Amino acid sequence: MNRGIYITVTACLGFMALILALFLSRFYTPRELTVDEYKALGAYLIDPPRQLAEFNLVDDKGEIFLPEQFNNKWNILFFGFTYCPDICPLTMKQMSDVKEMLGEDAQKIRVFLVSVDPDRDKPENLRVYLDNFSNNFRGLTGEIDQIYKFSTQVNAPFFPVVNNPEPNYTVDHSGSLVLIDPDAKYAGFFRAPHDTSKITKALASILN
Repeated sequence: MNRGIYITVTACLGFMALILALFLSRFYTPRELTVDEYKALGAYLIDPPRQLAEFNLVDDKGEIFLPEQFNNKWNILFFGFTYCPDICPLTMKQMSDVKEMLGEDAQKIRVFLVSVDPDRDKPENLRVYLDNFSNNFRGLTGEIDQIYKFSTQVNAPFFPVVNNPEPNYTVDHSGSLVLIDPDAKYAGFFRAPHDTSKITKALASILN
């Protein structure tokens, strides 16, 4: 084959491959959803996201956890407790399913259980509990006033219980999933009841 023709054909094939790759990338990359579409999926985003005030919690390793440690990834938080009989284990299982459904995008998010029952939820208890769902899930606990301060910032209210003598008491708390962005700002929430397919679709758009 003439060298000039060979170069021309090679260049054309390379150009066509580039166009095809761009087309497929656009086709397979989830488009950004509208506000109404997010709401239909149970996701309510805050624009612009809100800066978090300082708080001081303890993670499931017993180490201090500060707001800036939410940096660099998207974070999904659920305010619950390990003795919760229903919505907490259900929500943790749903988040485990969501991460599986997200595939490679699951690496872009962290899931936290923030305890609203620090009297019983010590760091080691949180770790054992979360391992039932994923060894990548994180737990946060600490002083009740610090947890309450944090929860009110992200619209995840609960009714604190302190020094309750009953062994099987429960705690009333929000069922929402809180969304913290990679800049450690409050970015929105998913309203309960939760649907794994809807959360996955919303997150696929947010993450890309």
